[in-house]
Amino acid sequence: MTDFKKLRQEIVEKTIEYYQAKFAKPEFVPGKSKVNYAGRVFDQMELVNAVEASLDFWLTEGRFSEVFTEKISEFLGIENVILTNSGSSANLLAFAALTSEKLGDRRLKPGDEVISVAAGFPATVTPILQYNLIPVFVDVDIPTYNIDTDMMRKAISSKTRCIFIAHTLGNPFNLDLVMQLAKEQDLWVIEDNCDAFGSTYRGRKTGSFAHISTISFYPAHHITTGEGGAICTNDPLLNQIVKSFRDWGRDCYCSGGENNTCGKRFNQQFGDLPFGFDHKYVYSEIGYNLKMTDIQAAIGAAQIDKLPWFCEQRKNNFHEWHRIFSNYPDYFILPEAIKESDPAWFAFIVTLKKGCPFTREQLTQYLDANLIETRNLFAGNITKQPAFINRNWRIADHLNNTDYIMNNTFFLGTYPGLTKEMLNYSEEVLKRFTLEFKK
Repeated sequence: MTDFKKLRQEIVEKTIEYYQAKFAKPEFVPGKSKVNYAGRVFDQMELVNAVEASLDFWLTEGRFSEVFTEKISEFLGIENVILTNSGSSANLLAFAALTSEKLGDRRLKPGDEVISVAAGFPATVTPILQYNLIPVFVDVDIPTYNIDTDMMRKAISSKTRCIFIAHTLGNPFNLDLVMQLAKEQDLWVIEDNCDAFGSTYRGRKTGSFAHISTISFYPAHHITTGEGGAICTNDPLLNQIVKSFRDWGRDCYCSGGENNTCGKRFNQQFGDLPFGFDHKYVYSEIGYNLKMTDIQAAIGAAQIDKLPWFCEQRKNNFHEWHRIFSNYPDYFILPEAIKESDPAWFAFIVTLKKGCPFTREQLTQYLDANLIETRNLFAGNITKQPAFINRNWRIADHLNNTDYIMNNTFFLGTYPGLTKEMLNYSEEVLKRFTLEFKK
């Protein structure tokens, strides 16, 4: 008889051996090796967990999903964590949940207004439009790149029902002011924490303040499952609603492989269905299927153990970039964290000062030619993006800083895969570029 336990252990040992042979860190060669803005950082444990989950062949949410959600919950101090297939899906589900009739008069309805920003990533805005609500775009501050809180307060109208904004590139927005305004005006708050998993505000983790928060596990983010995301909430009703929207809109809350958790599977009345209709096939929301697989969760369960170290490395790399760019005070506006915050920086963001003798494109193309990756601040001004022109949104006052960012701002990576050699090389490349404009 086959000894499956022994065979499994042999597979795990071979997996570790494979990792050590396949993924040994390559030597960095200046001018020939790429300085990426982001990338996955992992060791043998991610491979071992993925193989273990494959050998289980459970595939949908299983034992690793339970471990992963518990670790996220413990890290953030949040009661409920729902895994999903991407950070964008997390944003969609978080917003969709607030439209549920289960919320009564507090539900979001078509025509309601939602405070957001145009200097960000589309996934924070698209759910608002997809549910026929109206984004109200507020300008951002430079050098924090977060929402202008004075303009935000003035943007509130009788139609405003929600604030849906992100911690830009890991830099927490002013949570005191946002949550206080929400309390005063009885507004929902969705905290897009996709770029800030591990940042803190007043010693408390971002993603733990709002009614709902979201996380992304795309490879560029703080930890990765390849594709993947999560929704977090302390509200048991919102937890139930999010799960329903994620799982086809079904009313039943049994986990995969479970039956009759409520004890009333065949003796309830729902809608116009016959009495006793199987609760597992009752649908109370217009939902989706946006779940995470257990193989992805297995990778996440290993990744999150490294998150504190990842965050420290991001902070260290941010400070190195700050040192490098501080040598050119006439050219660059450098990023600043808001008071009382400790960002686990997603990136190092730079804005060219007015009167700078070169353009963003000249600099970023030079860096790219020298294999140093950069990115713009996502959509720039999202109101000018093709998909958003002639949509139903309004601008609160002006988007002057947003427009300036669209033309003059870029960012470099802070991810843990950056090395001292990469940063030293980047420093020399930037020095060569600026010398051309001092002649």
